[in-house]
This record gives sequence, structure tokens and C-alpha cells, in this order.
Amino acid sequence: MRDICKPSCLGIIGELKRSGGLAIPQLAQLLGMSYMGVKQHCVKLDELGYLKVWRVPRVEVGRPQKLYKLTRKCDALFPEGGPDLVLDLLDGVKTAFGQVAPEKLLYHYFEQRRDHWIKLVSAGKSLVEKSTRFADARAKEGHFCHCHYSPEEGFVIEEYHHPMYRIFSKYPSLISVELRMIEQALGTRVDRIEKKGSQGVKCTVYRLSTLG
Repeated sequence: MRDICKPSCLGIIGELKRSGGLAIPQLAQLLGMSYMGVKQHCVKLDELGYLKVWRVPRVEVGRPQKLYKLTRKCDALFPEGGPDLVLDLLDGVKTAFGQVAPEKLLYHYFEQRRDHWIKLVSAGKSLVEKSTRFADARAKEGHFCHCHYSPEEGFVIEEYHHPMYRIFSKYPSLISVELRMIEQALGTRVDRIEKKGSQGVKCTVYRLSTLG
């Protein structure tokens, strides 16, 4: 992110992370930027959902002070424990509770994901709309995917990144567990196919049988 984003935007996010909330004049002073330059970036980051306005009443007479603070959307910019932590925890569960304990624990996790997906797709009036909502939810969870329809393939969701890839590599039985939960959420049979593109890019295809 530091390599591809504007340094001024990252500077604003960094100062707000350290302080919890600042006004534009304070940000401008800390970053050595003009008031209007900082304001322009803050307004844009607000529109994108990374910042929100926080109004604090002044001690003296006057309008409330307008501060900016980070939203939950910025959480992804500050990494937390990832696959390494999860795999270490699962190894500890296996040692303490037996060989199949990690799979049981993760099965419960996917049951919760299924219930979450069902709530998200329930507003869809058709299977296509439900599947599109499902794909959008996956994208927000860190999957890199998109869906499309063609007479040859039917309705498919193509996925080029899965946040749990390393966990699936160590516990491959979870692949079928997740697929079963996806089928239950969408209410139809789903075929899962792994393929490689012409440049060797791996892709997982979820094909909805009902629309084939």
C-alpha cells in the first residue's frame, strides 16, 4: 500500500491512527501541508468510507470542532494475526484435543459463515441475484472473484484468491465443507472446479448447476 498510494493520504491515515482524531489544521501542521490540500484528501477519504467526521463541542463559544477519525474500513491497512497464527492455533488444538479437533472447529466456523451468507442473499428474488450478492460478500471478505453468465458454462463465480488458501492446503477436507455450506446458502448444487489460465494463473470456478 505504501508503494502504490499517495504519501499524503497515508500520512493522514497514519496521524489519525496515532491520535484517534484530528482537525484539518492540526493535520496540516503535522504533515507540513496546506489546509486546502489536507481538506481535499480528507473529503475524498471520507467519500470512500475510510474516514468519518466527528464533531466535538468547543469549550468556548463557537461551532463544534470538526475532527476526522478512521473508520473500520481502515482496519485492513493494519494487518492482524493471519494464516500463520491460525495454523499455529490449530496445531495447538490438535495436540490438546486430538487429530480431528481442528476440522471440527473449522466446521463450526463454516456453519457460522453459511448462516451469515443466508442472511445476505435472502433478499435476492432469483438465484442469479442471490449468487451475485454472495459473490459481492465474498469479495468484501478478501476473496478476489467475479461472476458472469454464458450459454456454454451457465452462471459461474470465478475466484482468483482465497484468504484461507494456506489453511485449505493443510486441511484439504475443508474444501468440501465450504462447498457444502455454499450450496446450503444458495439452495442449489454447486460444482467446484480448479483450473489454470494460459499464463498459469490458478482459478477456482463455482458453477451453479440449476442455471447451467
